[in-house]
Amino acid sequence: MKLTFPLIGGLLVAGLISTVAISQNSIDPGHAKAIDARQSHMRLNSFNLGLLGGMAKGEIDYNADAATAAAENLVALSRMDESRYWLPGTDMETLGKEQTEALAKIWADDSEIGERMKTMTETSAAMAAAAGGGIESLRGAMGPLGKACGGCHEDYRTSDD
Repeated sequence: MKLTFPLIGGLLVAGLISTVAISQNSIDPGHAKAIDARQSHMRLNSFNLGLLGGMAKGEIDYNADAATAAAENLVALSRMDESRYWLPGTDMETLGKEQTEALAKIWADDSEIGERMKTMTETSAAMAAAAGGGIESLRGAMGPLGKACGGCHEDYRTSDD
């Protein structure tokens, strides 16, 4: 019986400490949903770009219908209203890299994110027009599209290094 009270007391203290630690690492559920939505959106971009890039590099056999569908998916994704994904305070500096890789400068007054998103829409549309026209046409549109994606990631996402 003497051992039971210290054991129970220790377990209660450990439980309290772990609850506090867990609550400090949790984020607002609305922010978590926004981050999940934008990361899902980026995964869809990556999935479609992966097919186009694979074809452009010759790693995947060129298929005009599949290339056109992937490019049209990118156009649709680029035209979606993403405003609810990008809530202030959902950046890596605030929440940590385990939650997001988005840098806080996305929300800065001098951010060029709006122009970058417009460029993504334009280059996606150019890819949609080119993708079904043969491998050389697809390859010609791939550079600007890749630059639009990569440039935004270089400036507004923490490096994977």
